[in-house]
Amino acid sequence: MTTADRYRRLAELFDSTVEAIAPAAWGKASPCEKWSARDVLTHVLDSEAAAVTNVGLSLDRTLDPADDPVAAWREVRDGMQAILDDPAKAGLEYESLGATTTLADSIERFICVDLIVHRWDIARAAGTDITIPDNDIADVDTFLDSMGQMFYDYGAGAPAVAVADDASPQDTLLGRTGRDPQWSAA
Repeated sequence: MTTADRYRRLAELFDSTVEAIAPAAWGKASPCEKWSARDVLTHVLDSEAAAVTNVGLSLDRTLDPADDPVAAWREVRDGMQAILDDPAKAGLEYESLGATTTLADSIERFICVDLIVHRWDIARAAGTDITIPDNDIADVDTFLDSMGQMFYDYGAGAPAVAVADDASPQDTLLGRTGRDPQWSAA
């Protein structure tokens, strides 16, 4: 699966979650400390917009998630998908952490992980639950293994939360990313 295909699949899942959020739920607290569901979405939008600047590109950001979170997400999603669908743009290289990488590789490693984990955050803020597909759990685990302590040192995740030894793979992953799998909106 190409990065463009993977992003498309994950964006469709994210879209279904974002679309299902009632307008009043966007202001509710999320599992990300001090962030509402809207704050989590804004973080996703900001991260995607920042990622493409590494190779001199930009995403249109004319819509404000405070006014219309679904439309703001779709605007950024469509812009990112157009970039990833263009092999010349997706393959643009830049230096990151002392190594040469491509935009597609960065999207694969970081943005796709954000779509998986923050989809859960937004759903939980709205008081709903989602199931993270097993292959996505494995992909995030692989990413976390590759990042090691750097994931926590750079503030990409809160310290790991202990879960039961017999916890599900999803709950284990959520704990590993600093989330209490039993967190619920107040």
